[in-house]
Amino acid sequence: MDEFFEATITVNGKAVTRRVQPRQHLIDFLRDELGLTGSHTACEHGVCGACTVRIDGQIRRGCLMLAVQAHGCSVDTVEGLTDSGELGALQQEFHERNALQCGFCTPGMLLTAQELVATQPDATREEIRDFMSGNLCRCTGYQSIIDAIEEVIVTRRKGAQP
Repeated sequence: MDEFFEATITVNGKAVTRRVQPRQHLIDFLRDELGLTGSHTACEHGVCGACTVRIDGQIRRGCLMLAVQAHGCSVDTVEGLTDSGELGALQQEFHERNALQCGFCTPGMLLTAQELVATQPDATREEIRDFMSGNLCRCTGYQSIIDAIEEVIVTRRKGAQP
């Protein structure tokens, strides 16, 4: 017998109420039930960062949280942050530096970088590298990703808020 729970989650600013299975992961709920496919499923162990979402203002791994655990929470996906313009400068710098080669890790990288820029506006290159270390990329070698994030931080530090 399948048991379902009703969960109300604010996703990208809109309240959504759905019946969810007790063991359905948040990332699967977002992708399969809501069609928000920007965040990806890869390792399913919270190691790679491809499933990164923002829950109640902090980045989290969508594969490590059940949809029912998100009941009452606010969840932002890459789609919501791009629509709001929060990622504009980071997206531009990723594009200019080709820091998004295959694109699979890019949504998680952008969400993590956005939190870094917001919480550590004076981060050094080494601090950027450390903060981003939980997000894996198989294509770029990370240099272009670090360069892009560093440029956003340096530009903002100079007062030219992109």
